[in-house]
Amino acid sequence: MFKEFKDFIMTGNVIDLAVAVILAGAVGMVVTGFTNDIMMPIVGHFTGGMDFSDLKIVLAEAVVAADGTVEKPENAILWGKWVNALINLVIVGFVLFMIVKAYNKTKKPKEEAPAAPAGPTTEELLMDIRDELRKK
Repeated sequence: MFKEFKDFIMTGNVIDLAVAVILAGAVGMVVTGFTNDIMMPIVGHFTGGMDFSDLKIVLAEAVVAADGTVEKPENAILWGKWVNALINLVIVGFVLFMIVKAYNKTKKPKEEAPAAPAGPTTEELLMDIRDELRKK
C-alpha cells in the first residue's frame, strides 16, 4: 500500500498540481496586494478620496459602554470589501489568461504524420493479375 501511494505521489500530474496550487496562492497574494495597495488608491483618488474597503451598510450600530468597551459589535454588510474582491478576481483572471496565452505560443504544433501512400485499387490489382495471366 505504501508503494502504491509513493507511485501515485511521484507521478508528474500530482507534482504539477502541487506546484500549481502553491503558485496560485502566491499569485493571489501578489494580486491582492496590487489591488489593495496600488489599484484602489488610484480608484479612490478619482472618486474623491473614497476607500472602497471602508464602504458598508450598517444593519445595527455597535453598543459601547460608558468606559469605552464594546458590548455588542457593529453588524454591517461590507460591500466595499466585496468590490475589492471582484477587482482581484478580474485581475487574477487576466493574469491567468496572459499566462495561458504565452504558454500556448510556446507549444510547437504537432507535426502531422505523412499520409500513407495510396495503395493500388481493386481494379488495378485485377488488371495486374490479368496481365500476369496473359504472359503465361
